[in-house]
Amino acid sequence: MENLNGQSAIITGAGKGLGKAIAVELAKNSVNLGLIARTEADLQAVAEEARKLNAEIKVVYAIADITDNAQLTGAIEAIKKELGAIDILVNNAGVGKFGKFLDLSVAEWENIIKTNVFGAYYATRAVLPEMKERRSGDIVNISSSAGLKGAPLTSAYSASKFGLIGMSESLMQEVRKDNIRVFTMTPSTISTDMAKDLNLTDGNPETTLQPEDFAELLVGHLRLPRRAMVKDVSLWSTNP
Repeated sequence: MENLNGQSAIITGAGKGLGKAIAVELAKNSVNLGLIARTEADLQAVAEEARKLNAEIKVVYAIADITDNAQLTGAIEAIKKELGAIDILVNNAGVGKFGKFLDLSVAEWENIIKTNVFGAYYATRAVLPEMKERRSGDIVNISSSAGLKGAPLTSAYSASKFGLIGMSESLMQEVRKDNIRVFTMTPSTISTDMAKDLNLTDGNPETTLQPEDFAELLVGHLRLPRRAMVKDVSLWSTNP
């Protein structure tokens, strides 16, 4: 397995849930962290926890709405000034809302697509040129099992997650020749605040996937030898 010590990662949606768990797991592996989210208090808490876990790493954060290209790009540039070249990008930020096709407003549809697809596009566009120049890098796009199969009431969310998978797989085919790995991850329901708020799970830790389970899988893929890449992977609860 590769040693990630000294690499630098940007995580979107890093203030809670999966983003927080990924930051913690990367900190354990001595990765410098650039955290992006909308709420400063959440970012401060995650940064403090990461520093307690590993005092040797650099941890910086920036506040940004990932649906705003200029705002997100500015946040990433500010992080790069502190951390230098970015080795790992984790496109984690996402939103969800479920309802009948005609019951969701146009604004709600647009927000889901802008957050879940355009947010990942904007962030990737901000780091990819330097990765191509260095001929190295990892991009992790976190989709969902809802991006593999539609279901009643998930039309907007599934559309966004299907779209992210399409972008991710196409990018993987394009940049693997530059020695850049693009991973697509499609977890089922995980015990996050969003999932519980949407009544998708009660979060029972005995039966339901926890954020740290997903984070361990993600970091395990990053630690594979550079010659190896997991193109896509799904993670499910065994018996929810």
